[in-house]
Amino acid sequence: MRRRDPSNVAFTDLLFNALLGFIVMFVLAFLMINPIARSGAVDPKAEILITLSWPDGRTDDVDLYVEDPGGDLVWFRRREAGLMHLDRDDLGDLNDTIEVGGERIRNPLNQEIVSLRGTRPGEYVVNAHLYRSAGAGPVAVTAKVEKLNPAVRVVFYGTVELHEQGDERTLVRFVVRADESVGAVTRLAKNLVPLRRGPAAAEPSS
Repeated sequence: MRRRDPSNVAFTDLLFNALLGFIVMFVLAFLMINPIARSGAVDPKAEILITLSWPDGRTDDVDLYVEDPGGDLVWFRRREAGLMHLDRDDLGDLNDTIEVGGERIRNPLNQEIVSLRGTRPGEYVVNAHLYRSAGAGPVAVTAKVEKLNPAVRVVFYGTVELHEQGDERTLVRFVVRADESVGAVTRLAKNLVPLRRGPAAAEPSS
């Protein structure tokens, strides 16, 4: 029987170990690679997004109210109701600062956002309420309603004016059908502020 050359065996072992080490390093490096951010991707956690905004830099406090088909009402003192959630409550100039690099800077954006994590058939009502006026004249308030899934679609975009402190206006009313499509968009007025229920209704505003 022919004996194997010890030098060839050692070279083969060295080559095998080097290859094994390379494979292990490659796998570790692959696992440490951060996933590429998907620019413009829509977060699927919400079905409908309702955005209320008013001119940047205005110190007025405008509140967003949304009522669902079951009569549940979401507002600054009841941030969750049914499948609705108030994601951002803007207090005008009171919470308009953000921290960047350890430094507090002023954020002039005025915006409140309500997301619908799911939908139930029936009519939704979207209102704006001028809780605190800065006395600088009427406030132009804009509402945008977006259906996010399966693709982003603007259901409504419109503006109303709030003229004095305590003024409430219906921005839009829309119907969600049984198949989760949205239709029957109207602007028929309905007051929601008096519908605030429970002990929270007596508390001071945002």
